[in-house]
Amino acid sequence: MNKFKLFVENMLVYGLGGIISKIIPIIMLPIITFLLPGTNFYGLSDMTTTIISLGSALAVMGMYDAMYRLFFDKKEEEYRKDLCSTTLFFTLCVSLVVALLMILLKEPLSLLFFKDVKFSYLIYVSAIATLVGATNSIISAPTRMQNKRKVFLVTNTIGPVISYAVSIPMILHGYYIMALPVAAVSSSVILELSFAIMNKKWFSFKRVDFKLIRPLLVIAVPLIPNFLIYWIFNSCDKLMITNIIGLDAQGIYAVSSKLGHISQLIYTAFAGGWQFFAFSTMKEKNQVKNNSLVFEYLGAISYVASAFICVLSPVIFLLFKKEYYEGFVSAPYLFLAPLLLMLFQVACNQFIVVKKTWPNVFILSSGAVVNVILNYILIPKIGIEGASIATLCGYILSDILVVIVLNKMKLMTVTKRLVLSAFLMAVYFICWRFLFIQNIVIGMICAVLFMMCIVFLYRSELRILINMVKNPPKKGDKKEDNKGEVK
Repeated sequence: MNKFKLFVENMLVYGLGGIISKIIPIIMLPIITFLLPGTNFYGLSDMTTTIISLGSALAVMGMYDAMYRLFFDKKEEEYRKDLCSTTLFFTLCVSLVVALLMILLKEPLSLLFFKDVKFSYLIYVSAIATLVGATNSIISAPTRMQNKRKVFLVTNTIGPVISYAVSIPMILHGYYIMALPVAAVSSSVILELSFAIMNKKWFSFKRVDFKLIRPLLVIAVPLIPNFLIYWIFNSCDKLMITNIIGLDAQGIYAVSSKLGHISQLIYTAFAGGWQFFAFSTMKEKNQVKNNSLVFEYLGAISYVASAFICVLSPVIFLLFKKEYYEGFVSAPYLFLAPLLLMLFQVACNQFIVVKKTWPNVFILSSGAVVNVILNYILIPKIGIEGASIATLCGYILSDILVVIVLNKMKLMTVTKRLVLSAFLMAVYFICWRFLFIQNIVIGMICAVLFMMCIVFLYRSELRILINMVKNPPKKGDKKEDNKGEVK
């Protein structure tokens, strides 16, 4: 019971902090798109974010996850300070190299991502954002690893507030292209300085221990292709839409993607508490069963949420200018896709626990290849919906493969209700697309029926959760299961 309580508490607290940072941009999205004079301006801003995400993946090189994993190997504070300092030093060096390369290659990058070298000045902003973002992820890590929940809540609230305090005045003064990228950099710089002050005891260049670089790289290097493949999943479609259709279509797709990523609220709530829970409980003897149950529960939540988004998507897009309305079809695909990524990461945590991260590469690569092939086939034929279908199919394949591999390795258990709930989701999604895509009444009835099926499948867990809410354990109570199972 205590393990379940630890997981729920971290999801609620860290998740709430992450949700705040995600929900403010979602709320502000209709306002921003209304203020911008055309869809191409939002497309340019989103492509700048795409470049930054690629640069950040190369700059961090998986060191954040490696540091997080090794942090819990030993409890000695001196070791942990050496680890944090060494990771920051390494990441800073790599980030500087990546940022410099971006500046040197500004014209080819501008031609590739914006289809015009006249936007090469955006590469300078992207290079700065990459440097700040990569080092910020390391400097802020001790806050999460020490489970400082209140600090996380505050900083994740302040970040987007600063960003929009900068971007909206710039847009109103006519800086349509630079407003959002500059605002993002400004917010990141302020947050990095704040975390640097709060976590200064954890970082010192005098504590850099080059002997720690090797064990960090042993975990980090196999993860690098993973992050690049994540980038292909999240950004290849945008790049191909820009080059095949144009920035106007990319602007619509970007809005559809952002709204579809309302699922990031679920994802962030989970991820916020997941890493601390996963690595702090990784030595429990029932860890495989617990991890499998978490995978199963999150899958059920994801399917139910996606069913209702299918119904509500046409209504949500009424909040935007009519130029963006066609994006409602893509949003449900792009809502479910990040949740499937969440499930993939839950499963892949088993590889990190046993320090064998290489299988991730082959599994994700298969999904990425399918994604790219389907993009080439579907984007010219059905536009932005084709890109969203390609992304979803890539993640579906990756999830299926990782479950099969982990089950063979006895690192995951697969139940009949897991398979059944996934099958029901597939049937519902197909019915929505071809039978009641804009019939909200029928769609809502079907979504409720689908939810009732999921509730029935997981009725025993729901009873336990309801009992926990009605009768919360008092301080000092020790109700932990001897086996350490999540119940």
